[in-house]
Amino acid sequence: MDINRDLWELSHVVFSYPAIDNHAHAFLREEFRDSVPFEGLVSEASGERALQDATYTAACFRATTQLAKLYGLSPDADWEAVKQHRRQIPYETLCRICMEPTRIQCILIDDGLSGGEKMYPYGWHDQFTPSKTKRIVRIEALAEDLLKREIAQHIQMSALSPSNIIHSFPPSLEAALRTAAADSEVVGFKSIACYRTGLDVAVMSSLDSDVPLEQLLTRLSLIYMSSGTLRLQDKKFNDYVVNLAMRIAGEAGKPVQFHTGLGDNDITLTLSSPAHMQPLIKAYPNTKIVLLHSSYPYTKEAGYLTAMYENVYLDFGEIFPFLNPEGQRQVLREVLELAPTNKIMWSTDGHYWPESYYLGTLQARQALFEVLESSVRKLELTLPQAIGIVKRALFENANRIYNLGLEPYAT
Repeated sequence: MDINRDLWELSHVVFSYPAIDNHAHAFLREEFRDSVPFEGLVSEASGERALQDATYTAACFRATTQLAKLYGLSPDADWEAVKQHRRQIPYETLCRICMEPTRIQCILIDDGLSGGEKMYPYGWHDQFTPSKTKRIVRIEALAEDLLKREIAQHIQMSALSPSNIIHSFPPSLEAALRTAAADSEVVGFKSIACYRTGLDVAVMSSLDSDVPLEQLLTRLSLIYMSSGTLRLQDKKFNDYVVNLAMRIAGEAGKPVQFHTGLGDNDITLTLSSPAHMQPLIKAYPNTKIVLLHSSYPYTKEAGYLTAMYENVYLDFGEIFPFLNPEGQRQVLREVLELAPTNKIMWSTDGHYWPESYYLGTLQARQALFEVLESSVRKLELTLPQAIGIVKRALFENANRIYNLGLEPYAT
């Protein structure tokens, strides 16, 4: 056994094997490229002061060094120098220098992120990958858009009443979900219940009329009529939407992604653990559930669920670049503690800036190599076992779970 040769081969596979990015978001349109604070690249924090504090994190220091190298700047370049330089790079060039090194073959884009009018449609990203981009439908965004139309139609007919909406909304939502599930461009769904009412989603099959629900719809209708905005954040209503989507997705054989753990201050942290999802997981054994974002800081709980339930899968994303290097390695170790390696997948959670895809890929490959290198050196894994983990995590598992039917692009 030549350990150096084995580690060289492992390194080659880790850093060159094509990847399926199983959860990401669109780039900002060129005219909006600087409309969102760039500090969001390294933090989920909200507010000017919190974002400024994020530039003093170890994660930001590392990102600064890596981006300075990518842009050809001095190793001593600071965050402001990086920001200033990127503004001067033509946008198409910026996108390409960030995407070409990633070796991402296919992106699955959740196009329901707020501010969608500032972002490119998912198909626009095909120019950066050998395989076409596919779509993930955000359940709550679909329900909100549908409810807006329902309210507008009832207003137009002079028939706006909560009871009318309660009766018309469920069949309309079911039809919209079934249409999405039948669309070959849609490979899965995503829920942000974690952000709205928490992951303790109650199992339910119908949306029965009651006084609190009618009051909610009255309030939502008035808000929409006055401001044109609408946000679903009622536990009973949101839980119903998730349950209906779970049933339809299961029938169609398409996974449902759930935001878990790491997020901005809009979540209730204690309700963001996937452990709350056990009743839902048990209620829909034929629906594939993908726990996003490593469920950080609840990665161990996510690994347990992935190991114990046939229909649960674990994504290790978003921690790149939000955590420091040791934090990333520790999360990967926790993913590998218990979760079967044929049920784990990688993602960038790339959004807005092409640099989020670059850092999300570079740092993930580095962490994956370092964790597996250590195991190979300690004889805990053989080289074929380690290489198998890499190929499954980066490509094969997502290809199978989302029914993409792809072949790894030649490197």
